[in-house]
Amino acid sequence: MDIITTKAAMQEKAKGLVKTGASIGFVPTMGFLHDGHLRLVKESVANNDITIMSIFVNPLQFGPGEDFEAYPRDVERDKKLAMEAGVDILFLPQRDDMYPRDLSIDVKAVSRTDVLCGKSRPGHFDGVATVLIKLFNITMPDNVYFGQKDAQQVAVVEALIQDLDIPVELVPVPTVREQDGLARSSRNVYLNEEERAQAPHLYKSLQLAETAMMNGEYNTTKLVEIIKNHINENTNGIIDYVEILKYPELQSINQIEGKIIIAIAVKFSRARLIDNMIINLEEMGGS
Repeated sequence: MDIITTKAAMQEKAKGLVKTGASIGFVPTMGFLHDGHLRLVKESVANNDITIMSIFVNPLQFGPGEDFEAYPRDVERDKKLAMEAGVDILFLPQRDDMYPRDLSIDVKAVSRTDVLCGKSRPGHFDGVATVLIKLFNITMPDNVYFGQKDAQQVAVVEALIQDLDIPVELVPVPTVREQDGLARSSRNVYLNEEERAQAPHLYKSLQLAETAMMNGEYNTTKLVEIIKNHINENTNGIIDYVEILKYPELQSINQIEGKIIIAIAVKFSRARLIDNMIINLEEMGGS
């Protein structure tokens, strides 16, 4: 595995790969790798000649009071996991190299951002869009891999690629879960023992809503109530949001139809966990 630490060297390497005709898969991460990230690598390795992973904790997507400094980091462990997973090139840029000066171009994500996590994190997806444009230009991938756990991010990246005609294919990869259903996340390490035992009820609440839909309940208000009741009765977490939206447009609906997302966020003492379920009623035989 090659390790590249400057954007100039990475871009030069990517240009050379493009000239050879090699297909490039790209897995952008903020590090502290877990099985969810490694599942993305597995998909890339299976479908591309070269897999590039980046590890960069992007300051632009952290708002005031958020956990940029506290965000978990373990680069040596990440290097080992990346190599074992089959990453060909690990890109480890530094902040001053990625952002050597104040940006004179302001990237704004104007839709799909004012709901779910974006509602309470103004500017977050502007930062995501900015760093991805830079990373796409530096690594020149054919395919880019994102976990469906952060479904809002997937929807925003889809719009970014389509609207700006970026020549890369977005490949969403299903959420990787622990055996008890908890979605894997770098922030799970912040859960105490009691919270870790309660956390699987987030996914259980989504499953209950799905079952209700399969039994003919299409009213969003009632489905949201099912989810909230289960979380409140089985965890000490504080519900940030429970939303049911059209997907990937992330538009409000009153009645379930077509492709939708049921998304939740719950705050524990030191961790805010998100989870979601994307359902296509046409595939379920519904409306």
